[in-house]
Amino acid sequence: MGDIFGDIFGDLFGGGGRSRRANNGPMKGANLRARVNITFEEAVFGCEKELEIVLKDECTTCHGTGAKPGTSPTTCPKCNGEGQVVYTQQSMFGMVRNVQTCPDCHGTGKIIKDKCSACRGTGYTSSRKKIQVSVPAGIDNGQSIRIREKGEPGTNGGPRGDLLVEVNVARHPIFQRQDMNIFSTAPLTYAQAALGGTVRINTVDGEVEYEVKPGTQTDTRIRLKGKGVPSLRNKSVRGDHYVTFVVQVPTNLNEEAKEALRKFDEACGNRPKEKGSDDFEKPEKKKKSFMDKLKETFED
Repeated sequence: MGDIFGDIFGDLFGGGGRSRRANNGPMKGANLRARVNITFEEAVFGCEKELEIVLKDECTTCHGTGAKPGTSPTTCPKCNGEGQVVYTQQSMFGMVRNVQTCPDCHGTGKIIKDKCSACRGTGYTSSRKKIQVSVPAGIDNGQSIRIREKGEPGTNGGPRGDLLVEVNVARHPIFQRQDMNIFSTAPLTYAQAALGGTVRINTVDGEVEYEVKPGTQTDTRIRLKGKGVPSLRNKSVRGDHYVTFVVQVPTNLNEEAKEALRKFDEACGNRPKEKGSDDFEKPEKKKKSFMDKLKETFED
């Protein structure tokens, strides 16, 4: 705490705070960002992708010094190698010290008089490289993959930064995803909905057979267990696939089909049966017992 207050009040009022020095130690390089496009199925099961990006590497001519071979950087005379300069000015509170990055050496503390012709004094050269990206199964749209030490080079011997690859998952024409679950719809004909039977349903694992119950109504939802998206943490754990059945109404009917539907409609009474209608059997009245009749006689 004493060092903190010493720095604050020393800078404000010109007191005896600690002298500030440039951080010339090893520093990690900056992170790079890229994007990869994948399909819905590739997001579910994972895949391998190849990216081509521009990466910086240490100059092989000057070995990262930025100076011409045979020469070396010199200590900056403006900041004496500190990387920072202190400006003092008068204010209503007294003398105020303002610490800024050295404008001559840009905080490095070194001046390169004879720059390397290969890297123009930067110490790095750029080149296009191909990077393999392993997309894990179960990744979702907008999530990123971190590839260690494939970013910008570090300074003063520091490690490279990381490469952050954002995943863009294309929309699927049939499936929709929510967390680890997949949702879709499946059509049913009148006959399949009324009589039941075996239907084939599309999943990410291919077609599967499902036994439809007789009298299935439209918007009936079923669950296909374990046919969803794998967990990012455990590939053996998968979500479910929810399928909503939609009964299709035929539009182009020939005369034979129309006549068959008319007969079907007549057999059903020309209207849908509703609860409480005459088409439903009325409950039988409960017969009165001897004791009930006897009670009614005395009550009268």
